[in-house]
Amino acid sequence: MTTVDTPLPVPTGRVGPLVGIRHTMTLAWRSLVQIKHNPMELLDLSIQPLMFVLLFTYVFGGAIADSPVDYLRFMLPGIMVQNALFATMTTGFGLNTDLTKGVFDRLRSLPIARWAPLAGRIVADTVKQAWSIALLLGVGMVLGFRIGTGPLGVLGAFALLLAFSLAAAWISVLVGVLASEPEKVQIFGFTLLFPLTFTSNIFVPTESMPGWLQAWVKVNPVSTLADALRGLLVSGPESGPIVTSLVWAVGIAAVFAPLAVRAVIRRT
Repeated sequence: MTTVDTPLPVPTGRVGPLVGIRHTMTLAWRSLVQIKHNPMELLDLSIQPLMFVLLFTYVFGGAIADSPVDYLRFMLPGIMVQNALFATMTTGFGLNTDLTKGVFDRLRSLPIARWAPLAGRIVADTVKQAWSIALLLGVGMVLGFRIGTGPLGVLGAFALLLAFSLAAAWISVLVGVLASEPEKVQIFGFTLLFPLTFTSNIFVPTESMPGWLQAWVKVNPVSTLADALRGLLVSGPESGPIVTSLVWAVGIAAVFAPLAVRAVIRRT
């Protein structure tokens, strides 16, 4: 007696927005619950940035600034930006893993919104981003960093960094869909982000760099975002960097979100 495997039917009915949001939250929770079984996923967002903070504060702080604490006031907002950008690559990595292991095919067979799996992944990674930002700020305060603005400045810094990270995550989504395996997502991320972050004013003032490099640093969106966070956390908001960072975020999302969604549709 032979059996014939029949594929699960793909739902064709439309799903309402509210139901789709519920599906998104359920899938986001699925991604977050995985941390319980794979703590390294969260440790990657915690240990590396803390190592950067400790090493740069106590190894380079005395040479670049008057004291490690003074350097921490300058460097910590930049480290928060760097960590947020590197953390966006986890979105592409996780998405690629789901695609290559067939998780997306399984989800498509369920009566859920077609956009819920992708949206759930992004929402979950945004929650992880918030945890990482809070951790860095808390450890920085233990080391001597002091907020010079107030609660609104801190909330503004969180909101701005999460908004920029959400926009940058669409680049990661596109890479995650186009890459053939998760390791290639990481390779691309490091190849792009290392030069972008280290040729900025995250670690040293722009004035200390050669003239030809200063021209690039001044237009580098990473530098602009770092300046915006310094204004929101240390010396009061500066409207110029904040507005420019938001413009960059909108521009990145406007370009890469449609490309990423189209790539997801084609692959799935």
